[in-house]
Amino acid sequence: MVFDFALILSIATLFTGLVWLIDVLVLRPRRVAVDGSANEPVLVEYCRTFFPVILVVLLVRSFLFEPFRIPSDSMMPTLLNGDFIFVNKYAYGIRLPVINKKIVEIDEPERGDVVVFRLPADPGTNYIKRVVGLPGDRIAYSANRLYINGERMPTNMRGAYREFDYEANLVEESLGDKVHELLLMPQRHSREGEWRVPEGHYFVMGDNRDNSRDSRFPGVGAIPESLLVGRAVRIWMNWNFPEDGPLWDRVGERIE
Repeated sequence: MVFDFALILSIATLFTGLVWLIDVLVLRPRRVAVDGSANEPVLVEYCRTFFPVILVVLLVRSFLFEPFRIPSDSMMPTLLNGDFIFVNKYAYGIRLPVINKKIVEIDEPERGDVVVFRLPADPGTNYIKRVVGLPGDRIAYSANRLYINGERMPTNMRGAYREFDYEANLVEESLGDKVHELLLMPQRHSREGEWRVPEGHYFVMGDNRDNSRDSRFPGVGAIPESLLVGRAVRIWMNWNFPEDGPLWDRVGERIE
């Protein structure tokens, strides 16, 4: 069980709903019988007002879409520090809030999906990375090249990347039929190695390959399916406050 905002929303929904229900079934009839008044106490009035609002927020956030803010550069150039994104919560199945138990199977992650997941070493922390390895895959990363089951993933050098105080090489990488951009730092060596993805797990990497703590590192490793939160689908705002102002051209951008 992860004690987070979903738990707070669930408790608030339960509390306001119970107070309102008890008043309707028990307390209001007593007030009417005693003095003929149906006036609500302040607490009941607040609960009646806020219950439907909190309930809708809980349902949308738990089963449809949840907003997240990107707090680091690990997914550049796809996502920037300060991006606010929507995550599709039902893409990989419907889960109950708080206990995170899947109750409806819908789909499975595909290679190239950008996913939000709970960090295995600290389930209260959310990470966002790109899925590169599926259950059973053999993953290798060497000399800035990604290998899946012995096959090197095609790359195409796009040139220099000189934005947001970064000096890197912009590279286009293909993961099957999905193509995305990534950054490689000329003077920095990324973590290399070989890994086997266990069944029911996914291997994830950041698009900023030399500046990403991902499945290559202890404490992250392969991500169990049970810790997946959802698929990142769209940017709805970028504002790296207070360092920078909003980047309006990123509003509404689809996450590929």
